[in-house]
Amino acid sequence: MSQSRKVYGLGAEFESAGALLSAAEKIREQGFSHWDVHTPFPIHGMDKAMGLGKSKLSAVVFVGGLIGLLTGIALVSIPSFVLYPIIVNGKPYDWRTGPAFFPIMFELTVLFSAFTAVGTMFLFNNLFRFHHPVFNWDRFTRFTDDGFMMVIEARDAKFSETRTKALLEEIGGKHVTLIHD
Repeated sequence: MSQSRKVYGLGAEFESAGALLSAAEKIREQGFSHWDVHTPFPIHGMDKAMGLGKSKLSAVVFVGGLIGLLTGIALVSIPSFVLYPIIVNGKPYDWRTGPAFFPIMFELTVLFSAFTAVGTMFLFNNLFRFHHPVFNWDRFTRFTDDGFMMVIEARDAKFSETRTKALLEEIGGKHVTLIHD
């Protein structure tokens, strides 16, 4: 009994970092939007070749840090100025005591920023998924050593098994393989 599996996309292997960079530019020019490259090391200029913009991570981490700062201000201000305003040795309990609370505010800003960065990274990179379909491709294990891979996902509007395979072979892709979910 033959069981049909859902197609995830097409994968191709390239000979070098330069060949992959050139292929990425051509794929972007063709209008594909759901695709990725996998390399053993970062390639300078790949973000530009893929048409990637600035990440939204910095804005999310800034909001997390701001929430941490506001939490720190609330944690030191409410008890010290509202609930228990105690004068000790003639020292004031108003805004002039703020420098004593800077370490707490700073640490909570850093802590909330770090937790926000890690949580957002998991969310943005879909790391809650424990098995990715690309792991079903036998040649994919080479990308951590000396392989330069490109995967075009089937959910892309321009994806067609035959035309996309021909395009990948035309731009220098070797071992073009259909990847199943």
